[in-house]
Amino acid sequence: MAVDPITGSAASTTSQASAFSSLTSEEFAKIIFAELGKQDPLAPQDTGALIDQIAGIRSIQSNMDLTSNLEKLVGQNEFASASSLIGRYVRGLSTDLEQVAGTVERVGRTRDGTLLTLNDGSRLLISSVESVSDVPPEDEAAGGAS
Repeated sequence: MAVDPITGSAASTTSQASAFSSLTSEEFAKIIFAELGKQDPLAPQDTGALIDQIAGIRSIQSNMDLTSNLEKLVGQNEFASASSLIGRYVRGLSTDLEQVAGTVERVGRTRDGTLLTLNDGSRLLISSVESVSDVPPEDEAAGGAS
């Protein structure tokens, strides 16, 4: 069995956890009872070990589900925050790895994260935004000079 070098746990645990998580409660109970029916009645500790293993697998799957749900929540929060940038002036690193600045016109989602489209057509991920202001710097200077 392969061992994950980072966690030191068996690599097959994740695939087992995924297989068990797709079971309904009824299917899960059928498997447990079938396994218990095949156990040696003179070796009750085997039942405890089975229950412990299944509980461990369920716990791993619960943690994976929680992580997935938290990632979705963070993505939704990021998208909501990005939508508040529409009409504001931002500066940052574009998806083409160039410094860009402009007014946010649109917000969208990609597999890489929340994407801002600026008035000049350049695009940057919200994680690449370096500064945000209500007006471009030249407008601030003009307003301050009057």
